[in-house]
Amino acid sequence: MIETHGTIDEFLARHALDVEELVRKAAAQEIMPRWRRLAEHEVDLKTGPHDLVTDADRNAELYLTETLAALLPGSVVVGEEAVHANPASYGAIRGDAPVWIVDPVDGTRQFVHGDSGFCTLVALARGGVVHASWTFAPARDQLATAVRGKGAHLDGERLHAGSPEPGRDLRVATSHPDFTTDEQKRALLGLWTDGLAPRACGSAGLEYLAVARGESDATAFSWEAAWDHAAGLLLVEEAGGAHLTRAGEPFRITGGNTLPFTAARDGATARRVAALLSDGA
Repeated sequence: MIETHGTIDEFLARHALDVEELVRKAAAQEIMPRWRRLAEHEVDLKTGPHDLVTDADRNAELYLTETLAALLPGSVVVGEEAVHANPASYGAIRGDAPVWIVDPVDGTRQFVHGDSGFCTLVALARGGVVHASWTFAPARDQLATAVRGKGAHLDGERLHAGSPEPGRDLRVATSHPDFTTDEQKRALLGLWTDGLAPRACGSAGLEYLAVARGESDATAFSWEAAWDHAAGLLLVEEAGGAHLTRAGEPFRITGGNTLPFTAARDGATARRVAALLSDGA
């Protein structure tokens, strides 16, 4: 059982590559064989027409749940599909044990439609602090990793988010206003202003990767599910970026955030977007 931050560091020093291998195996065994080959009976709706789940989601999460828990004895797994079946299991994120936060297929809609814009997200956290993350886009053969205090990397190359070029409209990926509360919708509409170029987001994990690479300037998301955000937020942080809620506070994976929130290439951009979200609401 891991007892201290230091032993989490020791675990990562010994086993970070093992986690990477498990993520790749989950994709190779359960996800990619179904990509562009899904049968109708392998796709279901969860809460609505835009909330899809497939056999790839379910089976990849089962594989990762079994193997990650075995790799780190005493840890627990919080996966999107398991929480859908048992919402109370989400509370483990706020517990004392190390927790693996898993989104087996982030961007299921894109996956179902045969697009390459999906990924598998895994983060290792404890006490609300994310210590490491893995973002794997198997159809693009891209793997991004981050370890707290040790930087972010894409396929072994260090990531630096940098800062937006002066004078250019900020490229911001946003939640769709139709899928939010009225207050959040008003906040997001605050981004439709001079100097910003908002667009609908795709896979959250890949949007975070785009910010960490400096290809996008910021995100503006209106939901809290940790499996969508934990991996990417650490990736952005370790690439030099920042994240803030509409209340001007860092986003907490344990919940209770004032939404929407933003993750951005640098602190100044995060503050600008958060201020616009606050003004819009």
